[in-house]
Amino acid sequence: MPNPPDPLLAPLPVDLPAVERVARMPGGFSAAGATAGIKASGSQDLALIVADGGPVPAAAVFTPNRFAAAPVRLSRANLRATGGSELTAGYARAIIATSGSANAATGPGGDVDQAAIGLAVATALGIDPVQVLHLSTGVIGTRLPVDKVAATVARVTGGGLSATTSGGLAATDDALASAALSLRTTDSTTKVASVRVTLPAADGGDPVVVTVSGICKGVGMIHPRMATMLSVVLTDATADPTTLRTLLRSAAARTWDQLSVDGDTSTNDTVFLLASGAAGAADATTDARARAVLARAIEAVARDIARQQARDGEGATALITCQVSGACDDADARAVARAVISSSLVKAAVHGRDANWGRIAGAAGNARDAERDVLEAAGMPADEAARRANQPATVDPATMRIAIAGHLAYDGPRGGPAGVDKAAARASMAAEEVLIRVDLGLGAGSGEAFGCPLTEAYVKENAEYTT
Repeated sequence: MPNPPDPLLAPLPVDLPAVERVARMPGGFSAAGATAGIKASGSQDLALIVADGGPVPAAAVFTPNRFAAAPVRLSRANLRATGGSELTAGYARAIIATSGSANAATGPGGDVDQAAIGLAVATALGIDPVQVLHLSTGVIGTRLPVDKVAATVARVTGGGLSATTSGGLAATDDALASAALSLRTTDSTTKVASVRVTLPAADGGDPVVVTVSGICKGVGMIHPRMATMLSVVLTDATADPTTLRTLLRSAAARTWDQLSVDGDTSTNDTVFLLASGAAGAADATTDARARAVLARAIEAVARDIARQQARDGEGATALITCQVSGACDDADARAVARAVISSSLVKAAVHGRDANWGRIAGAAGNARDAERDVLEAAGMPADEAARRANQPATVDPATMRIAIAGHLAYDGPRGGPAGVDKAAARASMAAEEVLIRVDLGLGAGSGEAFGCPLTEAYVKENAEYTT
């Protein structure tokens, strides 16, 4: 009888709703993408997203970088003003995003610029400036052309919500796709993802369909503790700001905090989650079933966007996925996966299609659990998270097994090196996605992380980024 297939060679199952890589506008929102003249290329560089019916619950995850940009600081302040004691949850009516200038490290003048842009949006929409959230991306140390941005905001809001107004706000899928296009800097693709799920109805009637859609940019300066990105997730589900914050932070801990392109975190990393309530679903704040379904939908969108970012990493030739099973718990599994995809040596080996399992083993042996707040966000009790934060993950070479692109390379229980066929593995590593599977042989914990190869093209692009 032939031996049964080795489960180590197959991807781990993903128990999340199916994602479509399309921009699908949830009810209650409108959007626009436009050209303000920030980018010298003349490409689209401004996006505006508006909650049609008034301020809606909003939550955010921001970069921990202490050089945080002006838009990050202003968004934090606005969420605090509208959410009371919650620093990263409140209410918002609009999101303004600009691309081409990060407005980071620009001193007091940069703060004045960002506030002026918020006032321009508020004036155009007839709202309070604290209801405006901000995103900026691009070169650090450059000022935003406030007059150009303000004029463009006035133009895209002048046509109201008419889908026939060229470049104006519209409650359409195309308008959301245009906003996603405007986020891009060195991205080679526009990144969108959407999920539709069924939730109980608020009135107890027939279940209703809820949409969760995400748009994002980010291909460089990406590393865990917010991978570098700008991202907006919209849903027509119903939830209060605190619930949205919990759902977003939990999803980020398993997706964006498991993403690395180059080991650098950004000054501008931001993810916003807004819920319009337009679908008429039961409130996820109080309905456990609605909350569970919405949580999985948000995580599915976050995971798919993170994978798109890794695949489009600057200079990337493939997506690297590391999936870890057999860990003492999920936190250790995520730590090992994160260490593997963050390793420059592993990234270089994948670029060279070299099935060098030793680099994977070395990275796994250096793995450390995440920071306290990330562990808590992923579901670990506070006292245990405090004890485990930044501590070495449990790894035993005698029980570990490693497979690369479907080829068993290291088998600790059988003495170590598995005699991998390097030529066959090299051929398999030419795929669009290179799967690294690690089984620690210690328990039932599992986790994954996403990265990309380190290539000559990455070095060239970043050596010439400002010139």
